[in-house]
Amino acid sequence: MPTYASTASFDLSIDEIAEEAYERCGLQVRSGYDLQTARRSLNLMLAEWANRGLNLWTIQLQEKTITAGTTNLTGLDLFGSGQEAGQQIIDITDLAISDANNNDFSAVSISRSTYLNIAVKTTSGRPSQYYFERTINPRLYLYPAADTTYTLKYYALLRMKDAGDYTNNAEIPFRFLPCMTAGLAYYIAMKKAPDRIQILKQVYEDEFQRAANTDGERTSVFLTPKAYLPSV
Repeated sequence: MPTYASTASFDLSIDEIAEEAYERCGLQVRSGYDLQTARRSLNLMLAEWANRGLNLWTIQLQEKTITAGTTNLTGLDLFGSGQEAGQQIIDITDLAISDANNNDFSAVSISRSTYLNIAVKTTSGRPSQYYFERTINPRLYLYPAADTTYTLKYYALLRMKDAGDYTNNAEIPFRFLPCMTAGLAYYIAMKKAPDRIQILKQVYEDEFQRAANTDGERTSVFLTPKAYLPSV
């Protein structure tokens, strides 16, 4: 009778990911500096992932109370428990306004130029539009200005956590482990094994594409054409 494993908990620590990446480059980890440069490359790669699109596991629902007259939020008023916590926000994907009766009303995102050209930004009402300023210290602008107290609910796309200690596990879904390992191998090859750059880059891009394809919402999409009947 064959024997099967009874667990599904495979994971890799940062140093194990580094070792696997070095082996793909035809190298071995032989010094503390080898691990140090691998961890630095890993953190740079995580920053690059933020530029490739949405990572669903980094999206968090946030709730903030806004008072009458509020036109914008930043720092602690926007996110987290410290003035610099807002720097973790890469983007806001969805936003809604909840009233005193817990009714949620959607708000739509507008561009910087659209918000800039609103003549009277202190017009009072239930906020129905927002502009998210993606600076180092992000700021969220609301229009109209709140006419009473509301609860602001939004989904924030946050930056991924750093690699940290070598004994840490990577804070990613298990399905991204092959992609992370392949990507780190490519980054290391740029510094230590240039003869393998092309093949490792191709493997990395293939692994990333497969992982990214699974990292989406599986919902139905219905497209309805807009009919236009010109007047006679």
